[in-house]
Amino acid sequence: MHSPRLWNLKRASVLFSVALLLYVFVFSSGYQKYQIEGIIKRSQPEKVWEYVADFNKMRMLNPTIMNFKILADHGHAHDWRYTVEYTEKLSHWPYWINTATAKYVVTKTMPGVSPVVYAIRSTHETCFFKGLYCLQSLSEFIFRSSNGDTFALENIQYQCPPLLGSMCRREIEFQRQAVMHNLTIIFGKQRV
Repeated sequence: MHSPRLWNLKRASVLFSVALLLYVFVFSSGYQKYQIEGIIKRSQPEKVWEYVADFNKMRMLNPTIMNFKILADHGHAHDWRYTVEYTEKLSHWPYWINTATAKYVVTKTMPGVSPVVYAIRSTHETCFFKGLYCLQSLSEFIFRSSNGDTFALENIQYQCPPLLGSMCRREIEFQRQAVMHNLTIIFGKQRV
């Protein structure tokens, strides 16, 4: 027969091991990187930048966004900041809904400064399970002129648990490729 002390020690060891495994494979979320670039033909970078900066247009660009609410908004033409809370579904698992809060900083270079660069920087906190598990991501979306076209470059750093790495990568690729594709379609129609 096992002594109660030995039984408690085994039980504590098993619980500790399970907790450690959960932490390592699910809750330890290091940052991953993703970059996408594209050319939006015969467009002005300022117009593309303004379109992307307007979160009202984001539902047309990113098909996973379901709804949103602007929480704060201030600034001026060269430095505009806003906070938005939005709900989105996962592209490969559409019944899994998450809520995110994002802080946007929308800037353009001051008059007389060259080269002219238009930027949108954002930080996102995406929460699952009614806010019990949240992940962070950072984005920098740059727009500049390139021979009569707009060159768009987005650099993203995102957290993802090691166990879900391929799922996170598929999700970010789907969303960012959809945004870039939809930008080229929308601005292609505006020229006609």
